[in-house]
Amino acid sequence: MPKLHQIIERHWQSPNPFLSLLLKPLSKLFAKIAAKRRNDFVSGRLKSEKLPVPVVVVGNIHAGGTGKTPIVAALVSGLQEKGVKVGIISRGYGRKSKAVHVLNTASSAADAGDEPLLLFRQTDAPTAVGSSRAEAGRALLAAHPELELIVADDGLQHYALQRDMEIAVFPAVDTGRTNLDLLPNGSLREPLSRLASVDAVVVSGGKADAAFRPSENMFASHIETGQIYRLNRPSEKLNLEGLENQTVVAVAGIAKPERFFDSLRNMGITLNQTVALPDHADIAAADLPNADMVIITEKDAVKFSDGHGLNHVWVLPVYAIIEPDLAAFVSANVSI
Repeated sequence: MPKLHQIIERHWQSPNPFLSLLLKPLSKLFAKIAAKRRNDFVSGRLKSEKLPVPVVVVGNIHAGGTGKTPIVAALVSGLQEKGVKVGIISRGYGRKSKAVHVLNTASSAADAGDEPLLLFRQTDAPTAVGSSRAEAGRALLAAHPELELIVADDGLQHYALQRDMEIAVFPAVDTGRTNLDLLPNGSLREPLSRLASVDAVVVSGGKADAAFRPSENMFASHIETGQIYRLNRPSEKLNLEGLENQTVVAVAGIAKPERFFDSLRNMGITLNQTVALPDHADIAAADLPNADMVIITEKDAVKFSDGHGLNHVWVLPVYAIIEPDLAAFVSANVSI
């Protein structure tokens, strides 16, 4: 039997008339609450905090699964290439601690959350996590006073932190849909009209519908795969020609696991089994299936401290390519 969240998520993609009848009133209530909360911050009725350096928020109006993390990594790397001293802040979803944490080389996914740890390792940018992004930002600046700009990973709806620029990531598959709705009847946290107020929209994972242009500043991103590497020896790359007699299993604890599985198949890899875990799921060595080879995502790879005893585990890296140059747009429109 499918679980409730699976039924709801399936409904978001292919609306069920009966569920729509039940959930539509709740979505209308959610819309009113979300609008009032934003208006309270915008009007000053609720307090928001400004950090001493510019803040660029990269978020979405969907409830996850938009391909945002690779876009944040690409933006931060692009800013670094332009000489900008940039840091990252995030909520750190899924971590065990509630305390503000400034990441270091010994940080674990339990300390920081899987996505912030992945961003930290990919970009080497100073990174901090905290349920209050403002507190995380203050801690990050205290540890790294040289920073000129902070990128907030997610937090488009975290209005307690003032921002100098808002970038919304929107999945290409939804750009032509006319049946999108707010939670819980749909997957949106805010209405589509919210996109008109952000500074830029990045369409992720494909080509946007021709009629979809909610912002004057539109960008597109797609994912490219790198070479699969061994978890405990990243310098060792996988030879795809030697897999004919191997039992290969793919494991993913991400929002859209089929994207990962399809990427492997598109590389010519025959998968004997696929294991889709919940997004941000804890994964330990004991949870991995018995196979000659297990391929995981980089987001899941950070959950294994050193890969000890996991010689059969390999990792597929992915990179976002954003066109036109999003980092150039940010550096030209934010006063650093």
